[in-house]
Amino acid sequence: MLHGIDVSSYQSSFDTDGVSFVIIKATEGRSYINPRQAAQAKRARDAGCVVGFYHFLWPGHIKAQAAYFVEKCASHVEDLLCVDWERTGEGSHASNAEKDAFIHEVKRLRPQHKVLLYTNRDFWLNVDTTSYAGDGLWIADYVTAGKPRIKAKWRIHQYTSTPLDKNLADFSSRAAMHKWATGNG
Repeated sequence: MLHGIDVSSYQSSFDTDGVSFVIIKATEGRSYINPRQAAQAKRARDAGCVVGFYHFLWPGHIKAQAAYFVEKCASHVEDLLCVDWERTGEGSHASNAEKDAFIHEVKRLRPQHKVLLYTNRDFWLNVDTTSYAGDGLWIADYVTAGKPRIKAKWRIHQYTSTPLDKNLADFSSRAAMHKWATGNG
């Protein structure tokens, strides 16, 4: 298992010691861009970490959100792309069909990237009706690291948000995760 973190613009600085991957918030809806994402990605790449970017999905305008994400995120070909599917600050959320359509559209726009679904355990068990997670499930469940309380196969487990979001990835090595991310594994 590999240790990693995910960050947003609030984490202008983060420690990469002992971290094999960093997933960075890039965009949200059709109007927000993380102004620090390029610098955050450089910091992670300079440390030899596998890099990923995520988009916080809002309901509606799914193709436009997917285009916005892939155009505005600072990704390279070897990076992971993810969609964050949960309740918005307004309490709404994209539907199952919208979540699935977003993943399909990002995969169509960026076929060379692995595209993952990030969601929490409650959404996975009680809101999701399709179980479609693109190329892999990134599940948030704040329990023992590597032991999310779901039956589905997962690639990444976010197990705490204190003092920042910490994750475990189900790969034997950083090289194996990088190989998978580039479509060679």
